[in-house]
Amino acid sequence: MSMSEPEAGLRGRLVDVGVELVAQEGAQALTLREIARRAGVSHGAPRRYFPTHLELLSAIARRGFAELGERAKSAIADGTASPRAQLTALGRVYLEFALDNPGMYELMFRHDLLESGHLGLRDTSLPLFGVLVDLVGRARPDVDARLVAGALWANLHGIAQLWRWGSLQLATGADDFAPLLRSALDAHLGPEAAR
Repeated sequence: MSMSEPEAGLRGRLVDVGVELVAQEGAQALTLREIARRAGVSHGAPRRYFPTHLELLSAIARRGFAELGERAKSAIADGTASPRAQLTALGRVYLEFALDNPGMYELMFRHDLLESGHLGLRDTSLPLFGVLVDLVGRARPDVDARLVAGALWANLHGIAQLWRWGSLQLATGADDFAPLLRSALDAHLGPEAAR
């Protein structure tokens, strides 16, 4: 069943409003009622396009994954740099995205709140992890790349969260996350000089 132009426009506008709202006020502000109010439609209107709150949240998160995916693609450019250099660029982009977009970032990784199988969310998020796995596998052919990539991702996620809260600056005295990114890569890939 295809949507008419006005329906597709309203569906997109509801997602646009949600993206703006999560940027301004965080994931907790994303109620159907508030999105409808800001979009200038009745509070029941979003349910025509998003039968559940989870589906609307998933559509909003998909926008975040698409943006992060574009930034990641730009960061690794033509893929001719070493896997380690590409992982460094990818890690920097990930941390910058997390710190620049805290509300969206929080929503994107709350799979307990999202319908991963709906609206292509899984198709948007898993390829990004696949890039990480591929690069880790090329940098460390001796390890289970999926597990090491998962541990590296968790490490980056922790850096992003603790940096945003000010905890890492306090604990380490760092005023830039770059040394922490280098340390995380060293921890998961081995020291760069040795490779």
